[in-house]
Amino acid sequence: MRFLEPGTGRHTSIPPVAYDLTYDDVFMVPRRSAVGSRQAVDLSSPDGTGTTIPLVVANMTAIAGRRMAETTARRGGLTVIPQDIPIEVVTEVTQWVKQRHLVLDTPIVLAPTQTVGDALSLLPKRAHNAGVVVDENHRPVGVVTDEDLTDVDRFTQLADVMSRDLLLLDADIAPGDAFDTLDGANRRYAPAVGADGRLVGILTRTGALRATLYQPNVDAQGRLRIAAAVGINGDVAGKARQLLDAGVDTLVVDTAHGHQESMVRAVRAVRALDPQVPIVAGNIVAAEGVRDLVEAGADIIKVGVGPGAMCTTRMMTGVGRPQFSAVLECAAEARSLGKHVWADGGVRHPRDVAMAVAAGASNVMVGSWFAGTYESPGDLQQSADGRLYKESYGMASARAVRNRTSEESAYDRARKALFEEGISTSRMFLDPQRPGVEDLIDSIIAGVRSSCTYAGAASLAEFAERAVVGVQSAAGYAEGKPLHASWS
Repeated sequence: MRFLEPGTGRHTSIPPVAYDLTYDDVFMVPRRSAVGSRQAVDLSSPDGTGTTIPLVVANMTAIAGRRMAETTARRGGLTVIPQDIPIEVVTEVTQWVKQRHLVLDTPIVLAPTQTVGDALSLLPKRAHNAGVVVDENHRPVGVVTDEDLTDVDRFTQLADVMSRDLLLLDADIAPGDAFDTLDGANRRYAPAVGADGRLVGILTRTGALRATLYQPNVDAQGRLRIAAAVGINGDVAGKARQLLDAGVDTLVVDTAHGHQESMVRAVRAVRALDPQVPIVAGNIVAAEGVRDLVEAGADIIKVGVGPGAMCTTRMMTGVGRPQFSAVLECAAEARSLGKHVWADGGVRHPRDVAMAVAAGASNVMVGSWFAGTYESPGDLQQSADGRLYKESYGMASARAVRNRTSEESAYDRARKALFEEGISTSRMFLDPQRPGVEDLIDSIIAGVRSSCTYAGAASLAEFAERAVVGVQSAAGYAEGKPLHASWS
């Protein structure tokens, strides 16, 4: 990446300012391009994680769960299961994700004798918002949606309200053919069954379309990939071995201050296991941290201190660094060592993801942005004004520390609870236009693909090389925002 020299039009490798920059501080200059289509851009990462789009879901308990892991991997991303999840649960989640279909979504399965109340509690768990009612042989006999359940007594059995007019798809149908079938029948979705008639999954028209636009992130056996995090305290090697035995595809050694002796020891311990998967370590914000963690054995360095929406580190401690400059410096150092960086935090718009990739990140971690989606863990709630939301919280907050130290003594837990650097509860409202994580992925990836075409780049590596970035004022940033109402 190169910088635009103000007033000259020339490009230079030196930033034209003597201070660090956030994503809001920069813009990209279009260049002559031979890339004729956004779909011609290859967004696969070279960092060994298998991602086919540069998105990783942050290891936050309120965001990264099984539904998020399944859905993002199917579209080419990767989800990191947090370190405070018991190994038994991580093992079960990993096995579950690896059994998911590469095209069909996992259905919400209900019995005819279950009630409207049962269905209403489950439908918000999936963006397709439809439940499939099956018989004792797991064959579909009906479907239910919110519309079928509106103004119906919650104790009514589903057999009395479900729609029996079923369109069934062959589980092996090509996505394009499935779209045509659904479109021709004017159906938004349909259950998909195997040769024995048993339910395999569910597919929407949009899901069929996405299956032709995205490439799943799969392992050598063709199964969806998943990552998991481990902390730096206690038996790090033992926990990492358990995660490897569980089948995770990427190990993330994670702590808020990644440039410390405990992290170096932890990474060395994990490297000594000779894992055949990438090791990610962080978080850091400077080249020195990159060198030390790479020397300890890390393949990927996680960059970012304080830019996250749930993080109060900068306001509490004054510690951190504007994210664009941090990624730029760390990516350059990692590249010189044959390694990679993930940009962790600070993204709030598709342009921010593009800027992180332009700065050299092989993947961009997203946290709170994905919290307000159907796929994030937790129950859907409704505010007084009728808006739907889910609760989120920072992983250094009192709430997270309380969960992470549940097995420690009351005295030690009380001591640690006095020190928090994160928001313990925040309402993340669902966007009515983009309530599912796939909706957000569509928006982000459309923006990143367009950015690549503007730079004349057909791949992430070319984008990082060809992007020309300039520095702008706050007014310049404001000028680029769309106007949703007239001036008068």
